[in-house]
Amino acid sequence: MKQHILTSSQARKIILHAAGLVKPAQFGKGIEAVYKLIDHFGFIQIDTNYVVERAHHHAIATRVPDYKPQWIDELLADGRIFEYFTYGTGYIPMHEYRFSLPVKEGFLSRRKPLTQPEANLMNKVLDRISREGPLMVKDFEEDRPTASSGWWDWRPAKLALERLFLDGSLMCTRQENFHKVYDLPINLLPPDIDTTAPTAEDFARHVIRRSLQSLGIAYAKDISWRAHYAKNHLVKTALENMVAEGEVCLVSVEGLNTAPLYMLPAYKSKKITLSGDAFILSPFDTLNVLRHRLKDFFDFDYQVECFVPQAKRKYGYFSLPVLVGDTFVARMDSKADRKHSVLTIHNLHFEPLPLSPSTINKITEAIKAFARFNHCREIVITKSNDKRLLKVVKEGLSM
Repeated sequence: MKQHILTSSQARKIILHAAGLVKPAQFGKGIEAVYKLIDHFGFIQIDTNYVVERAHHHAIATRVPDYKPQWIDELLADGRIFEYFTYGTGYIPMHEYRFSLPVKEGFLSRRKPLTQPEANLMNKVLDRISREGPLMVKDFEEDRPTASSGWWDWRPAKLALERLFLDGSLMCTRQENFHKVYDLPINLLPPDIDTTAPTAEDFARHVIRRSLQSLGIAYAKDISWRAHYAKNHLVKTALENMVAEGEVCLVSVEGLNTAPLYMLPAYKSKKITLSGDAFILSPFDTLNVLRHRLKDFFDFDYQVECFVPQAKRKYGYFSLPVLVGDTFVARMDSKADRKHSVLTIHNLHFEPLPLSPSTINKITEAIKAFARFNHCREIVITKSNDKRLLKVVKEGLSM
């Protein structure tokens, strides 16, 4: 089957356009831009790490310069987005609610048989919420039989609530402190939302379109990742059919010998120009989640080291990739001290690349904007692998 051949530069442009990183405000400004962004990606991942602003807010603010975190709450309250899973938990456009149903079926099918006390507790939880309205974990009695042994050692009421959330019996919103509030779907779903389950073929084709729209160019395993929790999904078969029908095209990248790559045909003739701006990205940004793509397409070897033992970390606990144009030029291990309004960059590590004064200036301005977004007035950099560049950045920050 004929392949469309791309240069590495063309491939990076397509990926960055799909990721909304061709230029600042690619989706516009204001709350409508936030919705447009989420609708484009089909999913914005949520992460609870609060070293700097949480991942979903960070990812949106990178693309919507005037972003205000309360806009997410407004979109949730207006029934335009909802929280659930694809490859992780995140925000999904409400009009795609029906495509969450196969994932819920997948969670239900994988659930271990419940003990009678577990089933009784789940029924009790559902009954209380149906009678009393939205509830949080703290609204249930402390029912842990022994002291907690760690982060994932949930008390029985929390476990019951999460099981009901995963199988679709409950939905959730969030309070300002990011704690979940659980409610019945009937209270949160707009009346005109389609709740019929898609066929396996419809679900697979939806996953393929959504994945390629947000990734630009992808391997089959990347596309299937969005259907990770669904039961017996047909993504591989549907992908072959869509290629044969011309809805998806096979591509190859010059100099890159890999598994087959796929792309939406619209990118064959699309002219893409990069603004060359600097973007400081979340580790859980759509562009960064699949690390092998960074290595293959951008020659950038990256992992988030909060999951790495301290002694083995190279760049820091929460190192943020810095992208300028189509090149990753640095990474900065950052922490926002909100009480004292200080953004501390524990390690500003520059990649071994020649960086022009213009590029350094763009990085500096991006750091300033990132500090403002994190409600920090002061920026402190404690370490860098390049003292000359660090001096230039510090001088720029003081201006």
